Amino acid sequence: MTKIKLCGLFRPCDIAAVNEIKPEYIGFVFAPKSKRYVTPEKAGELKRLLASGIKAVGVFVNEQPENIARLLNKGIIDLAQLHGEEDGYYIKHLRKLTSKPIIHAFRITTAKDIAAAGQSPADYVLLDSGAGTGTAFDWKLIQNIQRPYFLAGGLSPGNVDRAVRTFEPFAVDVSSGVETNGVKDKTKMAAFAAAVRKEDVT
Repeated sequence: MTKIKLCGLFRPCDIAAVNEIKPEYIGFVFAPKSKRYVTPEKAGELKRLLASGIKAVGVFVNEQPENIARLLNKGIIDLAQLHGEEDGYYIKHLRKLTSKPIIHAFRITTAKDIAAAGQSPADYVLLDSGAGTGTAFDWKLIQNIQRPYFLAGGLSPGNVDRAVRTFEPFAVDVSSGVETNGVKDKTKMAAFAAAVRKEDVT
């Protein structure tokens, strides 16, 4: 069964929406350059509103491992997603600071990128076309990966069913694909989740 991650939440109404939709994961973006950036304090407030059973993922870009571990160990987030230049040494260091799961994001342009993702020491890898570009990469490259992965980049309510049906990823991750005018759209989020779950029961 493919899991769902709705990323880039920053408003209480976003949390209210996901509490109804019940994805397995939601994402808070801690990268200051992102328009979806939240402070640790804001994330803590939003996490307290989040229904039990939904895990919060913190998205980071080249953040100090100690800062990530602090948020994980305080329970503000449940998993860390690394979206910068972090490598295996960085991940091993972070593991010494926390036992919480780590997602390692890879920008996929060639088969070599898939091979690199396959070697990551992280718990999961995320395959994306770039840093929040909202476009898809060539999904044919996925065919040879042999580990659980989050599929991201260009997903929407209109194409996620094909992605789930064809590749059966561990999880699908969406942000801009469920937005209207730069903010999360509850109708689109619900449609995205419904499309994923429809494939899981057929």
